[in-house]
Amino acid sequence: MSLDLAVPAADPAATDTSRPLSPNALRAIVRAAAERPEEWIHRVRLATGDRWYERLSVAEDHEVWLISWLPGQSTGFHDHGGSRGAFAVALGELEELSLGGPDHGLLVRRLPSGSERSFGADYLHDVRNTSTGPAVTIHAYSPPLSEMSRYELRAKGLVRTAVEGPEQW
Repeated sequence: MSLDLAVPAADPAATDTSRPLSPNALRAIVRAAAERPEEWIHRVRLATGDRWYERLSVAEDHEVWLISWLPGQSTGFHDHGGSRGAFAVALGELEELSLGGPDHGLLVRRLPSGSERSFGADYLHDVRNTSTGPAVTIHAYSPPLSEMSRYELRAKGLVRTAVEGPEQW
């Protein structure tokens, strides 16, 4: 069974593969995929070490990933290497941490099943499963990920500690 995770035709960027898709277009992709669990639920695996993930599709201008989360698993603070992104919580519940700017400090968002988030190319966050049960998310990035930087939260803010390429995923 093949997943049809194409960009909705109403998005003007859908016909222009020379530029990244907008966060709203990516949100539409993850929403549509999350609403069709019969197309991906059989692929989900639960891994006790790190989160389990699988790329569902890749095109010139975007890619889509499926990720499962057991309680206690998290991404740590990271960016998306200049890619725009979106994710939908298809099953379970997660928590997202981000910095709200110098005057707002750390923001914590609860993300129940059905939640969606989209973001621009400069966004940094930490996504984690603080619930007592597993969770499953669908993610889309445009352009497809080429690198990600990892960060540590310190008293003066986030400090980059590593840069990873696809060979580390």
